[in-house]
Amino acid sequence: MIDFDPDEDFSGADLPPTLRAVGLFAQTLRQVSWFHRLGELLSAEEADAAHAYLSALGFPDAGPAEVGDWMEAEEAANNLDWNGAGWEAEEQLRAALSVQAVELVGDEQAVLVALTHVTSQASDAVHAAAAQAASRFGIDDDGLIRAAAGAATQGAYLAALVLAAGEDEDHAFAHKFRLFEAGRWPLGVTGATLNIF
Repeated sequence: MIDFDPDEDFSGADLPPTLRAVGLFAQTLRQVSWFHRLGELLSAEEADAAHAYLSALGFPDAGPAEVGDWMEAEEAANNLDWNGAGWEAEEQLRAALSVQAVELVGDEQAVLVALTHVTSQASDAVHAAAAQAASRFGIDDDGLIRAAAGAATQGAYLAALVLAAGEDEDHAFAHKFRLFEAGRWPLGVTGATLNIF
């Protein structure tokens, strides 16, 4: 087993290149301006990232829809079909990447520790940002804030999984993370629409 301390940045030279990339990625998560563009009109770059995500996910004819406020975001999140085609496509990609990462690194525990480190770093960074973003809208719903923070943490985990598996920046999860990096909350695919707050 590859030996490293999960409290370190694990960007050391003795790690496989993909896990070094995951470690470096984890270091950037506190620099992301999480949730700073919620409710604003989609920029051209954000629309491009949304279309690229949808196409890579297998929905080239789908498009993004803007969600204007936290109440609309809550409604959209509550109306997601967690057994729908979008959810199923993401699950298949996630499972395939997990297998690929373990095969590439050759050490399942090392992959798990690296991804757990990313999740921990993201979780520390996003909850306060989500609460601050909600307060700008006069929202103090802890459940909704936790949902936003959880989605962002999951987005970081999936982006790290792309790196661990040695995939490139055109992967669906890399495009989805770009939306989080842009300060958005991609709520999920419903029918032919990706709702984005």
